[in-house]
Amino acid sequence: MDTQTLLQLDRDHVWHPCTQQKDHEKLPPIAIERAEGVYLIDKSGHRYIDAVSSWWVNLFGHNHPRLNNALKTQIDKVSHHIFAGFTHEPAVELASRLCRLAPAGLNRVFFTDNGSSAVEAALKMSFQYWQQTQRPQKTKFVSLTDAYHGETVGALSVSGCSLYKDIYRPILLEGFQVQGPDCFRCPYGLQRESCPAPCFEALGKLVADQHQEIAGIIVEPLLQAAAGMRIYPPSYLRQLRELCDRFEVHYIADEIATGFGRTGKMFANDHAGVSPDLLCLSKGITGGTMPLAVVLATDRMYDAFYGDYVDLKAFLHSHSYTGNPLACAVAVEVLHIFEQENILDSLAPKTALLADSQSRFEALPHVGEVRQLGMVWAAEMVQKKAGKIPYPWQERRGLEVYKCALERGVVLRPLGNVIYCMPPLTTTENELREILDVAYEAIAEVTRS
Repeated sequence: MDTQTLLQLDRDHVWHPCTQQKDHEKLPPIAIERAEGVYLIDKSGHRYIDAVSSWWVNLFGHNHPRLNNALKTQIDKVSHHIFAGFTHEPAVELASRLCRLAPAGLNRVFFTDNGSSAVEAALKMSFQYWQQTQRPQKTKFVSLTDAYHGETVGALSVSGCSLYKDIYRPILLEGFQVQGPDCFRCPYGLQRESCPAPCFEALGKLVADQHQEIAGIIVEPLLQAAAGMRIYPPSYLRQLRELCDRFEVHYIADEIATGFGRTGKMFANDHAGVSPDLLCLSKGITGGTMPLAVVLATDRMYDAFYGDYVDLKAFLHSHSYTGNPLACAVAVEVLHIFEQENILDSLAPKTALLADSQSRFEALPHVGEVRQLGMVWAAEMVQKKAGKIPYPWQERRGLEVYKCALERGVVLRPLGNVIYCMPPLTTTENELREILDVAYEAIAEVTRS
């Protein structure tokens, strides 16, 4: 199909995610023909560095031969079968490997389809746990402002980004929300690297006052991604774990964006040395090849659902493609690659390169802060550095940077006034330099006027 026909049919029939379709009148979608390594290649042969890992899912580059072979091998065996009453080797191997890698105590794996579905399952697990352990009044969840946990109704209920949430408030679940950490605009004037997280006080007070009706607290550990790649210190998570233990509340960790090496460790909780009661994983779990998500749970959580059929304790939650063998097979290969190719050990010079860019970017008159955690990097543009005054959102400065970067062959998605990259973990140092150079040029051009 030629590009013109493809784009016309796209305009006539396709509804793209997180997109004002009218924007495509001036900025049509790019028709991708193929991909290799860090590059997306359009139908005209133009190459774009995928510096956002195609919404944070791609870990080892596109068209990875080992992942492709895992899919090809599995598809000749069985593509899918019902997972209730049946099982298969890829799911069992994946579950056992995940439990060995995950923070201590997470010994059970429940399979779902995507990140939002994983969050939905975790919320229901937490709720049902308390119903079945004689604490039926514990029905509400606590989340942080500007959190993002997905766009299904339950996940959206515990999210905090008003852009996604406000219009749906009449149909959302009732819960509690407290001010989340914002180290760039820290009200205490502290530095992220040495901060004891006094901003945790609001969450601690709420739980102390309301714990009798709180089932769980859900957070994105260390990184509130959709909020603008806000990074906060591990001390916050250590206080959270202690709080949950003290008041008998579940700690639900949404590591959908932060899992699988993005932060420099396999899981963000590893930076704090803590374990959640429920851990949601997706995105990078299959290296950007197949939809898959899981919820890891403790034995204590699992045991509350275990009993005779007549007890009616089972977790009645399912998806048609639960435990899909293709997705599980490629996810197992992802874990083999981590181990056999020493992926985490290879990240140190790359993360150092990203960290070293801070002074260069912050010398620009309209970059308020550069923040970085592992292979996550972000620059926040401001109208005025004094007072950290943001650009009006209506100006869409981030979109203009995205367009400038595209012209230079790099995909940099904006989050409002924040420009970020979260490239594949196998991105080379030279490719990272190119990403940073293009980001610098694009930000400088867009903020010059």
